Amino acid sequence: MCVGKTGDEKTDNNRDNNGGGAVGTVLIENERVRVTRWDFPDKGDCTGWHRHGHDYVVVPLFDGDLRIDQGDEVVTSSLTTGGSYFRKAGVEHNVCNGNGFACSFVEVELLEPGPGR
Repeated sequence: MCVGKTGDEKTDNNRDNNGGGAVGTVLIENERVRVTRWDFPDKGDCTGWHRHGHDYVVVPLFDGDLRIDQGDEVVTSSLTTGGSYFRKAGVEHNVCNGNGFACSFVEVELLEPGPGR
């Protein structure tokens, strides 16, 4: 979710922040992609509010739930290990661990189109 990294921005919309606890570790970063592993050690750990500046793919490393606060509603997203999904730039949310155990996912941000696009 890229809080505080180039291309994504932390937002302050007078919402309850519920930020903190989640730890993002950049694994790969170059001119085309940024790969970040997000670890949520405890239930309720969150990324904090942010807006995605790039299209991205998420690859869950667990079976379980994430609680996603989208501002106007909070949804539960049930994920399975390796069950990847894609989202377009502009998504704004706060992602939280909805499980009674630690969970992680890998996020791949597409920073620029590949050759010939």
